[in-house]
Amino acid sequence: MKPLKEYTIPFVGLKLAKHHFEYEIEQAFFDYFEYQEFNDVKVMVNLQLEKKSTLLELHFKVSGFVNVNCDLTNEPYNQSIENEFDLVVKFGDEYNDDDVNILIVPHGTYEINVQQYIYETIILAVPIKRVHPGVKDGTLDSDILKKLEELSPKGKKENNTEDDIDPRWNTLKKLLTDK
Repeated sequence: MKPLKEYTIPFVGLKLAKHHFEYEIEQAFFDYFEYQEFNDVKVMVNLQLEKKSTLLELHFKVSGFVNVNCDLTNEPYNQSIENEFDLVVKFGDEYNDDDVNILIVPHGTYEINVQQYIYETIILAVPIKRVHPGVKDGTLDSDILKKLEELSPKGKKENNTEDDIDPRWNTLKKLLTDK
């Protein structure tokens, strides 16, 4: 996958200081990754890059909303998200991203692409179980919820009479009392 240029930061010309970058993420970003779970996306990413003499420190902060379908009713709703992620970029002999929070790039590297880190930070901010807020507080009027309520098992019968019991069970009960 070819990296998107707008997420590439050429750090070689930056001074030793803190630098701020802002990205507005929309659905097209996730279409690039072929991620189809979101209906719509409106997320702001604030990236603070601190350049030091031997390493780079990146702090990602994402906030906004993603429009997803409820797991229970399949109704779309806006799920607000917030997440933070810290990444340290060091320089070494070869590329190594085995550690989640540390990226080692070869000496002579002059830029870093942050699109994958933004993608993962947003994906991990979305809850695993997506429940429409209307389901939680009971205000959602959905055909699916009505059907689930209709098909749910009703409460147990309070007065079980002898007529309601299958006669085969009576025969089995006699075996328990016969010794």
